[in-house]
Amino acid sequence: MKFLLITLIAHGPDPITGELKSTTKRFREVVETAVLAEELGFDGFGVGERHERPFISSSPPVVLSHIAARTSTIRLFTAVTTLSLLDPVRAYEDYATLDHLSNGRLELIIGKGNGVAQARLFNVTPEDQWDRNAEGYELFRRLWREEKVTWSGRFRPPLHEAEVFPRPLQRPIRVWHGSATSKASVELAARWGDPLFSANVTNPIEPYAELIDYYRERWAHHGHDPKDALVGAGSAGYYAAKRSQDAIATYRPIYEARVARLRSVGVEPVFPTLEDAIERSSILVGSPQQIIDKIHRYHERFGHEVMHLHADADGLTPAQHRETLELFQSEIAPVLRKEIPSRPFPGPVTAPPPEPYVPLSAAAPGTVRLNEG
Repeated sequence: MKFLLITLIAHGPDPITGELKSTTKRFREVVETAVLAEELGFDGFGVGERHERPFISSSPPVVLSHIAARTSTIRLFTAVTTLSLLDPVRAYEDYATLDHLSNGRLELIIGKGNGVAQARLFNVTPEDQWDRNAEGYELFRRLWREEKVTWSGRFRPPLHEAEVFPRPLQRPIRVWHGSATSKASVELAARWGDPLFSANVTNPIEPYAELIDYYRERWAHHGHDPKDALVGAGSAGYYAAKRSQDAIATYRPIYEARVARLRSVGVEPVFPTLEDAIERSSILVGSPQQIIDKIHRYHERFGHEVMHLHADADGLTPAQHRETLELFQSEIAPVLRKEIPSRPFPGPVTAPPPEPYVPLSAAAPGTVRLNEG
């Protein structure tokens, strides 16, 4: 099994101390967590995309570019790229550029996205959001594969023999489809033969398991080899300690603050207590062995090879956050990597060395450099 850390870059008061970090500090915290993730041996780090409160993850290509410059081996994920809101041409340009800057370490998780405010911001309606997502992805994947594209659709101007630059480093890039509650994203993934990433956060296991079963059914229906289907799944929170009592005691005020936050905006939590969440949700709180056992239980139902943990401290002190991530990599991940086989991720692409700089005095007569006005 492989493991990612993922953040949506929520920006709000610390649930324990009430401190509100500056926007600048919050971004720096995300980058440093990604650097730590590579240091500890996580396989990937993901940045979400949201365009509404309380998130500041409206520009994942920029954040991931900075992370790419600070790391060298960890895979970089989007979680998710909201193609229902974006011009697929502009999204392609951003991510093809990032693919080069990261030496081919980029993987995309695409999806419709959610949130009423961001849909209004981009003039997307509930009636057309799924069509926008499917149409945007069709064009996006063609741009990644074809040198010139002729295309027409409903939601952007047509293209005729369009050339879009830069051409990507990974040809093609691997694209996952984020799935939460709808069969539409599952069908899109199965139709194109792409991997599926289940959110697996808000509800008990069964609704997500049913969608994954549907994915495998539709995968076969579209003529793909069943053994090639690839599934990832999320988790609703993580904190491990050597003793389960210590893990629960540390995480309880964090979870209770989360429940109180939901109720303050009129949302009744699906899992009202931490004990209920540990029993029925995907939250991973307890001793290393308890967490291993729980991940096995989910794997038996999902058959997933990749899973994510939340990257954010979310009420933990920096020392607690680092210690629990270290514990995951020292006592949990090695067991799961051994017991749950997974296919390798693509490795970084080796870019050709840059061409040597030729001084103007040595250039051919008549040569004009771009910065010479």
